[in-house]
Amino acid sequence: MRQNSVIMITGGTGSFGSTMAKVALAEGCREVRIFSRDELKQHEMRVAFADNRMKFILGDVRNYSSVAESMQGVDYVFHAAALKQVPSCEYFPEEAVLTNVFGSKNVIDAAIKNGVKSIVCLGTDKAVYPINAMGMTKALMEKIAVSSSRNCGPGATVVTCVRYGNVMYSRGSVIPHFIGQMKAGQDMTVTVPEMTRFMLSLRDAIDLVKYAMENGEQGQIFIRKAPACTVVDLAQALKELFNSPAKIRIIGVRHGEKMHETLANKEELIRSIDKGLYYVIQPDGRDLNYEQYFTQGDTREAGIQDYTSENTTRLNVEQTKELLMTLPEVRAQVERAGDGK
Repeated sequence: MRQNSVIMITGGTGSFGSTMAKVALAEGCREVRIFSRDELKQHEMRVAFADNRMKFILGDVRNYSSVAESMQGVDYVFHAAALKQVPSCEYFPEEAVLTNVFGSKNVIDAAIKNGVKSIVCLGTDKAVYPINAMGMTKALMEKIAVSSSRNCGPGATVVTCVRYGNVMYSRGSVIPHFIGQMKAGQDMTVTVPEMTRFMLSLRDAIDLVKYAMENGEQGQIFIRKAPACTVVDLAQALKELFNSPAKIRIIGVRHGEKMHETLANKEELIRSIDKGLYYVIQPDGRDLNYEQYFTQGDTREAGIQDYTSENTTRLNVEQTKELLMTLPEVRAQVERAGDGK
């Protein structure tokens, strides 16, 4: 993070925003603007941080003028505002469109208009082969970001995206849900035992976003490679860590859920750069002159597989327990449970 810079985080009261704000302040940012529509969470965050470098702005990404005015003088933008709950977006897809598509367009346009140095848009693995409204709208967010980047000349705002899978212990995710069920003496409700999900720590997600900000070029999409585990192995790992008698109950797939998630499809991988920990997907450089593609094909796709939670490194129960214990929140709760608290 650049010292003395001004950053703005849309949707900044969430798990990502809180952690990114801590990192930014620790690395010497002059001002951190938290833009969101939840005044209670802003108040709680203001009290928790108690840092006069924090500036809280009440607004909605659906309102362009509010976003544009709030972005004056900003150096870097992290766009995290979104409707993220799959079942909710399935029932109210029009709301997902307004926030995730039109809201993202507003944020990107405002960043370019204000001469922001770089904007990183936070995406999700559900945007690849999307089957639900949340994934579809986040896929459109990526398309808008890449399209906008094409119109940015030299020295203009750099527009990039990141894409990652489940962030462990983020608000509303399955790990705190399972822990809550165990503490309440309830069954742990698992959708389908064979379902797999990528496992990524919040710190790794922050590092991915910082890497994109520091190294990104126009229209690139950055992906953090990650292991995966089955949902039932995750539940079993938590049971064993907490020495819980809770039963695991299978409830079936919820609205709009996939058995396995995909972080990059093979069409993207053929134009990607492998950076070790990261894949960097290059924007499609073709134009609207379609005629040349009737006579010129591309054979590179043969033999390449999608990068999915099914074919990535698979963690067993013991390995999942080790990964879970790297999370400060889980480690603290396990220690309290061991003390009988």
